[in-house]
Amino acid sequence: MHSSERSTKVFTVEQANAMLPLIRAIALYLTALAHDVMDRRERLAAFSKRSSLNKQKGRDPYADELDQMQQSLASDSQRLHEFIDELRELGVEPKGALDGLVDFPAMMDGRPVYLCWRLGETEVTHWHDIDAGFAGRQSLVAGVSAGR
Repeated sequence: MHSSERSTKVFTVEQANAMLPLIRAIALYLTALAHDVMDRRERLAAFSKRSSLNKQKGRDPYADELDQMQQSLASDSQRLHEFIDELRELGVEPKGALDGLVDFPAMMDGRPVYLCWRLGETEVTHWHDIDAGFAGRQSLVAGVSAGR
């Protein structure tokens, strides 16, 4: 299901901050697994290249190990998608698995925006326009608050 097809929950800053303990726990697992999967994909690609050369020479002593690595990686990749789906079911948008970026749909001055949070931050203190992304983050303290 695409994000435009889901009914969008709208959060106030207070509601977003109240959800942070759960969001933070999921984001911790997500980022750790995302880094692990990325590292293993790189190692598997290098290993697969060596394995391919061995096959051309008629021997591949690591074929079984390669298959096991691929199956494990596929399983963990599926777990990554499950964490992302869990966040989306809570009404938030995961924006960066490696960085733990999460956006909370919100309204500000009558227009849709995202309240922006990143793993390691103690609370939601930033927002950005829907199309601006993380680079367009602005402080909520700068005078405008969400949820009006």
